[in-house]
Amino acid sequence: MESLGEMSILGESLEGGRDELESRSGSDNFEAASGDEDNTPQKSSKRKKYHRHTAFQIQELEASFKDNPHPDEKARLELGKRLGLEGRQVKFWFQNRRTQMKTQLERHENSILKQENDKLRIENIAMKEAMRSPMCENCGSPAILGEVPIEQHHLMIENARLKDELKMFRVLSGKFLGGGDGSMNSKLDLSVGMNGFCGVNSMDNVMPLGLDFGNRVSNPFPVMPHNGMNMMSLNAPFDKSMFLELAMAAMDELIKLAQLGSPLWFKSPEGNGESLNLDEYIKMFSPCIGVKPSHFVTEATRATGNVIINVATLVETLMDAKQWTEMFPWSIGSASILDVISPGTGGSRNGALHLMQAEFQIPSPLVPVRQVKFLRFCKQHGDDTWAVVDVSVDTLLHGITGNMPVNCRRLPSGCIVQYMPNGYSKVTWIEHTEYNEDIVHHLYRPLLRSGMAFGAQKWVAYLQRQCELFDVIVPSMPSPGDQLALHPSGKRSMVKLAQRMTRSFCTGVCSTVNKWEGVQGADNTKLMMRKSIGNCGEPHGVILSATTTVWMPVSPQHLFDFLQDEKARSHWDVLSQDGPLQQMLRIPKAQDLGNCITLLRTTAPSSSGNKNNVLILQETSADASGSLIVHTAVDTAGMNVVMNGGDSSGLAILPSGFGIMPDCFPESSRPDSCNEGSLGGGSLLTVGFQILVSQVPAAELTMESVETVKSLISRTLQGVKEGLNCN
Repeated sequence: MESLGEMSILGESLEGGRDELESRSGSDNFEAASGDEDNTPQKSSKRKKYHRHTAFQIQELEASFKDNPHPDEKARLELGKRLGLEGRQVKFWFQNRRTQMKTQLERHENSILKQENDKLRIENIAMKEAMRSPMCENCGSPAILGEVPIEQHHLMIENARLKDELKMFRVLSGKFLGGGDGSMNSKLDLSVGMNGFCGVNSMDNVMPLGLDFGNRVSNPFPVMPHNGMNMMSLNAPFDKSMFLELAMAAMDELIKLAQLGSPLWFKSPEGNGESLNLDEYIKMFSPCIGVKPSHFVTEATRATGNVIINVATLVETLMDAKQWTEMFPWSIGSASILDVISPGTGGSRNGALHLMQAEFQIPSPLVPVRQVKFLRFCKQHGDDTWAVVDVSVDTLLHGITGNMPVNCRRLPSGCIVQYMPNGYSKVTWIEHTEYNEDIVHHLYRPLLRSGMAFGAQKWVAYLQRQCELFDVIVPSMPSPGDQLALHPSGKRSMVKLAQRMTRSFCTGVCSTVNKWEGVQGADNTKLMMRKSIGNCGEPHGVILSATTTVWMPVSPQHLFDFLQDEKARSHWDVLSQDGPLQQMLRIPKAQDLGNCITLLRTTAPSSSGNKNNVLILQETSADASGSLIVHTAVDTAGMNVVMNGGDSSGLAILPSGFGIMPDCFPESSRPDSCNEGSLGGGSLLTVGFQILVSQVPAAELTMESVETVKSLISRTLQGVKEGLNCN
């Protein structure tokens, strides 16, 4: 506060008749010289004598100002006497302090008004754009006010109603006539929702599969669109400057969210991240994409971590859809850039603005895939700091796309990347999402509310784990217990194969990327099928995916340790029942021993008396938000090519495995079957298999194949429960 205490006397009022106001810079106090001094320019430098307040005087003046900004003459004289100052000095100090405070308040109010003005301008542009192409809420057709007769309008509404009835008829036909010929199924598009735009599991593309986990309410598995997200063409007339204004507002909000602390953020109960105080957020920010729908809930988290990757590489990874998907292969189903609104300036990513689509997923059939259309904006802040922000654009595109269902909105989210020495980067990640909780199974609602499923802590943990993997595969030192020492090129090929295997498992569980069709009569198991024709890296024919999720009364760590224990594998793995598997190779992915890639082989001889030619490739991944154990059978000859550094993309695999996540149940609402010995809470266990049921792509799926895979899942779950004494 020293600068405040060194303010000058801005004016003097002497009883002798001197009325002239003399102002100074405001950093010092001065006293008038004697009256017999002349006013010539040569002697003006000697005319005033400056006086600096002491620290004690500043402290006392500030304390008095806080109590009473407008002291009377008696109070000023008393304060000046106590501090050794003249009453006039005290008077002008208070005047200057009030002036400074008023200036600061006006500056702050101007800033707030400017922000509100910017938001109003964006809303005004959006409203003007919507008025150019109004849509009828009843029939979804373009509204041409004053030109459509009332009879024609009623016919359009009736036509929309009949379309909805036809769509419902198709769903019912798929349910009761699922065994019909393929031509009928093809015409009716039975088993998959075909809206192909943004319907994150709307009721039009949900097929009841009869899932019931004891809550007496049948909860259908959501069926995803067969081709991911067929987005609209961007040739429709609209002003792309709206996108830039929205991106700038989102970037401004992201920077503020990253910089501010308490009370806007508080420590999350689970994990090491932070959660957003929504009450404080509403006071400080205006919604840049409109008001939250009444039936939506909010999840907003922040996490920070150091990552072994340089800033430029990470920024390029985030702005390239393919690299972004490869960096987060388990969290992203599919992603693509729909339009490059701005490529950046000066050959860099600074100022780059992309319109993108993506599917965000977690490995469970009970959690709908989050399909989002959003802007991704990249901006450099200083020499060593970059920011990448995402924000949904459904509000801006409403007039073009019509009343399409939106079940997830991405508020300003992204990361701030700062340079650190030794090849590291400091990453501050923010995830802020609004979603429809009604379409999520009740088992997963506490997990999603905690932010551990899609929150910032998970993204930072995944990023750290992937970057550590890229860092550790360079050395060629073999791990203890390995029978083989791989060249770095062999390790890289093994890692690529394992990553493709795990990604294939996750997309199979969530029914993303490929064209999946739903299968009926699956009880508590979600069955999806697809035809593989000419797909590199998988066998040709009809592939059946079977997944289910159950609650387990053991902690996630206990369950993970059991499933990766080779000695306990015989409880659930058919190949291990004739003898234990032997570890041939182990590639650690991080410092944590639970994150690794292993190659296993059976020790039991085959029926011909020779060793089995089938090897097992397995990848395990774990962090605080959950874990994965994925494995697949691989041919020995093909695996030898991969271990020698050959291309792994052509090796056919069909993965199976487990996904483990904490249940995050409050103690008061934990299921009754949770025994007292399950320290650390319960777990949500997802079991998934992908099986080739026919080598002929045109073959029909038989009930025998369905019963076989259902029996396989049932035996696997029963073996896990018996091994953990959870019956």
